[in-house]
Amino acid sequence: MSPTDPTGSPIDPREPDPQGAGEHDVAAHPRLFSRGSFLESSRVSEVLRGETTGGLLLIVGAAIAIIWANTAYAGAYEAIRDFKPISEPVDLGAFSLHLDLTIGKWAADGLLAIFFFVVGLELKREFVAGDLRDPRRAALPMAAAVGGMIAPALIYVAWNLGSDGALEGWAIPTATDIAFAVAILAVISTHLPSGLRTFLLTLAVVDDLLAITIIALFYTADLDVVFLLLGLVPIAVFALLVQKRIRSGWLLLPLAVLAWVLIHESGVHATVAGVLLGFTVPVLRRDGADGPGLAEHLEHLVRPISAGFAVPVFAFFAAGVTVGGLSGLAESITDPVALGIITGLVVGKSVGITGATWLLSKFTRAELDDELSWVDVIGLSMLAGIGFTVSLLIGELAFGTGSERDEHVKVGVLVGSMTAVALASIVLKARDRVYQRLNELETVDEDLDGIPDVFQRERR
Repeated sequence: MSPTDPTGSPIDPREPDPQGAGEHDVAAHPRLFSRGSFLESSRVSEVLRGETTGGLLLIVGAAIAIIWANTAYAGAYEAIRDFKPISEPVDLGAFSLHLDLTIGKWAADGLLAIFFFVVGLELKREFVAGDLRDPRRAALPMAAAVGGMIAPALIYVAWNLGSDGALEGWAIPTATDIAFAVAILAVISTHLPSGLRTFLLTLAVVDDLLAITIIALFYTADLDVVFLLLGLVPIAVFALLVQKRIRSGWLLLPLAVLAWVLIHESGVHATVAGVLLGFTVPVLRRDGADGPGLAEHLEHLVRPISAGFAVPVFAFFAAGVTVGGLSGLAESITDPVALGIITGLVVGKSVGITGATWLLSKFTRAELDDELSWVDVIGLSMLAGIGFTVSLLIGELAFGTGSERDEHVKVGVLVGSMTAVALASIVLKARDRVYQRLNELETVDEDLDGIPDVFQRERR
């Protein structure tokens, strides 16, 4: 017999609870890291499975680059990274397009635009149909993301006060690499329960929103308003087509490329074009029926390209730093820039996310969900200290690709991220028995209706 709400109407347990209740009455007994709906939990699990493969490829790409850059063949790596497929600007008469980029810059500016397009789709999905549509459920990941940005930035600034030009890199340790983090979870075989998985993904989505805002506001050089306005034209046409649910790649892809070129010429980092295009895609079906909307359809098409190609290739060209042996590593790691990044990622992320969560619990009198403890929050906060992809990108924007400080940034990001990996692995692995028990509970379906019983009990 189907469960009913207080009015006697049947409830579909797959749908999100309109009151956001869960097992407890949220208004009376608010809970942090609650399971949410089965529909949302299933979607998060599917997304994280895709990110796992991409994260493993990212790690492989970065490892190959680091090893290659520290062999006798480092010159070949640098030659490939610094090669310009287009040797000079494209002359169009009245103006020129500055597309004479190195392969490394094409990876950072071009391929990462694909990654940020997926980020835009995720953000739109979260705000329209995910956890971020409910202010009560959105409060935790948003507060945690803001705390996880402010604390690392302050720590970095404290290390580099008075250093000539070093403060330009204040945003480097503020980013979280969800693909890298999820890949680590897969490697150490840790089974996070659905509440923690949802929090981790939503935290990363909000973190990406903050990161792209920082890039647009603080790392835009010599803004050309004319090109910026021209760039909005293909974005507007793209938006018109997708709002009419037109899916033709022959129409959408050229508009996306044109928008990228014009935004790139405007001086705004070209990855912003990817986010803006993702924002325009509708999430819900026009007929109001159940099933994936256009945003989910495009995400399924583009995510494998982003996770399986774009991000690993960027990691390959961005992570290749020549350390120069132990003496070179010691010199890089003692630079205040590197020290600020390492402590920002390892200490700042943990303090910022855990502290923001604790403050939220105190102000709202919310409690952790059943069978979870503050150790779990600390472990996830440490995992969020993996700041690989966007941190490397911001480092290049702050100090210039190939500069001495950019090399120190790479060392700082690598050491900080790997330290965060080690600490998070220890903490989360110690709790894995609890996670396995919760995961088993979330798969029991005694009535064989396709919906785990725990989600139906919480719904009722």
